Amino acid sequence: MSALELFALIGLCLGGWLWLDGVRTREIGVLAARNACAREGVQFLDDTVSLRSLRLVRNDEGRMCPQRVYEFEYSVSGNDRLRGSVMVRGKEVIMLEIAPRGAPTTFTLH
Repeated sequence: MSALELFALIGLCLGGWLWLDGVRTREIGVLAARNACAREGVQFLDDTVSLRSLRLVRNDEGRMCPQRVYEFEYSVSGNDRLRGSVMVRGKEVIMLEIAPRGAPTTFTLH
C-alpha cells in the first residue's frame, strides 16, 4: 500500500467518523427540541432539525470539542411557523431557545 493510498484511507475513515458523530449529535438535538415543544404545549413541525452552525470550542474541562447549533420549527396554533434553536456542545445540550407565546424565552441547560 502506497503512502497516498494510506492517507486516502485515513481521510475516508475520518470523514465517516465525523459523519456518524454528526448524525448522533443531530438526534440529541431532535430529542431536545421535541421535548421542549411538548413541555411548552406547541407542535414540533417536520420532526427534524437543521444544522445552522458548527465550530470548535473548549468544553468545561478545557478540551476542544465541536459545538453545533440546530434550528427547528414549531407551531403554536397550527397556522404559524416559528423558529427555535438548540445548541449542543459535544453530546450535551447547553442551550435551547423557544418562544411560543411571543416573548423570547431562552433555557440555559448548562
